[in-house]
Amino acid sequence: MATASIPATALRLPGFQFLRVLLERRSLIYQMVRRDFEQRFVGSAAGYLWTLIHPLVLLFSWVFVFQYCLKVPPPEGAGNNYTLYLFCGYLPWLLFSDTVQRSANSLIDQSNLITKTLFPSEIIPVTLFLSSLASHVIAVTLAVVMVRSMTGHFSVTIVLLPFYTFLLGLFAIGVGWIASSLQVFLRDTAQLVIVLLTGWFWLTPIFIDETHFPERARFLVKYNPLALVVKAYRQRLMTAELPVLSDFLTLAAISLATFVAGGIFFRHLKRGFADVL
Repeated sequence: MATASIPATALRLPGFQFLRVLLERRSLIYQMVRRDFEQRFVGSAAGYLWTLIHPLVLLFSWVFVFQYCLKVPPPEGAGNNYTLYLFCGYLPWLLFSDTVQRSANSLIDQSNLITKTLFPSEIIPVTLFLSSLASHVIAVTLAVVMVRSMTGHFSVTIVLLPFYTFLLGLFAIGVGWIASSLQVFLRDTAQLVIVLLTGWFWLTPIFIDETHFPERARFLVKYNPLALVVKAYRQRLMTAELPVLSDFLTLAAISLATFVAGGIFFRHLKRGFADVL
């Protein structure tokens, strides 16, 4: 019934075709996600704990520098919980940046599979997102525990958080498809991605509230889909506010458009992967 409500022309778009491929290859995707997640910590004494140690060390470093050394006043929405404010806002950014940055080199790293077998290369950025998502779930669980223990707050609106994570995933995979396919032909793409992510990070209201951005630059925040996700994560984890429907629909439109555009772009360049790799 759900398929019948979608126009036939839409189902032929690469983004939707990739969804069908993902469903057909779910067993392969599961094996690749499991292998990637395990290989990241193979031989490590701390193992999966590193998925928490890295963001926590970075988080407390920021709090120490900005709040205690530079004495930067917390944003208005942070209240007395600047650490939680940063942590909840940083979680979606970490998932997005990790997916995109790792996707940029993913086709080069898996070139042996792409050139020697009939391997569906489009699933590689997807598996990287799902692998990062496993770490993300652990970190979100920690955030819920921290918010509950430090503020006593817990709201049922947190059940809406997976919808935002899903939309973030569509956006990250779409950008990952573009970056990974470009890297095959332009080997500077991965370095450019790092530069762009650095600038993108500071245009996302993670450290400061969007009202503190220069007035002439606020349009960059307004049309930044990551700003919408960061805001949603903070609201779902730290407050009982209901989501703003217009923000959700804007995020959904941008995420879906990026996913489909990334699919079209990837499908177009995919024809030359085997020759170049």
